[in-house]
Amino acid sequence: MFDVMIIGAGVSGSAVARELSRYKVNACVLEKEEDVCCGTSKANSAIVHAGYDAAEGSLMAKLNVQGNLMMEQLSKDLDFAFKKNGSLVICRAEEDMPNLQALYERGLKNGVKELKILNTAEVKEMEPNITDEVVAALYAPTAGIVCPFNLNIALAENANTNGVEFKFNTEVLDIKKIDGGWKIVTNQGDYETRYVVNAAGVYADKFHNMVSDEKITITPRRGDYCLLDKNAGGHVAKTIFALPGKFGKGILVAPTVHGNLIVGPTAIDIDEKEGTNTTAEGLNEVISKAEQNVKDLPMRSVITSFAGLRAHESHHEFIIGEVEGAKGFIDCAGIESPGLTSSPAIGVMVAGILKEKMGLEEDPTFNGIRKGILDPDTLTKEERDALIKENPAYGNIICRCEMVTEGEILDAIKRPLGARSLDGVKRRTRAGMGRCQSGFCSPRTMEILARECNMSMEEITKSGGDSKIVVGTNKDSI
Repeated sequence: MFDVMIIGAGVSGSAVARELSRYKVNACVLEKEEDVCCGTSKANSAIVHAGYDAAEGSLMAKLNVQGNLMMEQLSKDLDFAFKKNGSLVICRAEEDMPNLQALYERGLKNGVKELKILNTAEVKEMEPNITDEVVAALYAPTAGIVCPFNLNIALAENANTNGVEFKFNTEVLDIKKIDGGWKIVTNQGDYETRYVVNAAGVYADKFHNMVSDEKITITPRRGDYCLLDKNAGGHVAKTIFALPGKFGKGILVAPTVHGNLIVGPTAIDIDEKEGTNTTAEGLNEVISKAEQNVKDLPMRSVITSFAGLRAHESHHEFIIGEVEGAKGFIDCAGIESPGLTSSPAIGVMVAGILKEKMGLEEDPTFNGIRKGILDPDTLTKEERDALIKENPAYGNIICRCEMVTEGEILDAIKRPLGARSLDGVKRRTRAGMGRCQSGFCSPRTMEILARECNMSMEEITKSGGDSKIVVGTNKDSI
């Protein structure tokens, strides 16, 4: 019997796993997909929010601010990309100034530091490409941008190296109360555990409702995005928001930590929990609304579009804690924006709940430091030459758009919880994320995966399951 089983290897589940690994505990993460970061966590705005938007006194506000404060040190400890670039909330009409002022005051009450309302001249000096209609903006210097993939992967890898098991392609089908804990029925067999952490994203209501008479509803809220090439990455330096409305913070324009420009998202409530398809209507909305706040957007530089799902709970609040009437079942549900920002604090909170209930002792062998995949671009010419001499794979460019080497891909495959699919390699190394969107590097990456993982080309998938790339060969003999 496990002590704790966590359902979901997204950023919340992985953050809980990492914090739990500080203690002497037999913990395991169950993930229905083939890798970490395959659900909500893989498709979002990559923003570290300052914390002025969530309602005063809410758990969402508290964990947003705490997570923001934790992110910089965490990025150093776990070696993932993070930049404190600041954000601007744009006000385009004098009659909307009370709403901007209210946002400022809410931020102060939430504990956000350094907030300031800027006038037109100050905004334009800071961001020349802001719309000429701007009358004021809320400036939050503590906001930032992050690599959401490597935040998630880093948390999971560090948890794994500290003893937490991860079971992939393992879908939870049922949860039953047993003496001393819970039986979790999966497509890979049954597991028993003393405690369950429900960090299942858009499916968290499904598992909560299996064990509780007090039902919750998680609505998938689709967000469409456009990603622009690196030649557009300097169009703005700050994250640019519109004044928030009924469905959240609206369409943003922001640089990414890797030098691109991201525009989005929409906020469209849907029924399908796997409905990550973009629509022409949604993308047109992204473009038209983004151009209201940022002028001369180079939309011809779009290299891809995508959609993600937010796990929207009807009360727009995080649900974290032991479920009433279901002892040992801990909810981590309704984790929508600012969930990515809040994830480090969510991990601490849930691990703290379990520590208190289980009387956990700290593990003196815990190592909270993780080294990410080496980026040869961070080396001097002399260091890079020495690296290639020692390991020629670092001199073999596989992805020309992002200049990713074979050495980096080998590291992605061989490290803890290593990649086993094209998307797994992509999220860890950016091979395939450039202008050609995998057009040239996919076959070469597949050859490396096949060789290193002892798989045939027919077995390799884009993202697990039935997403096979090769389904046959040309000119087969009859």
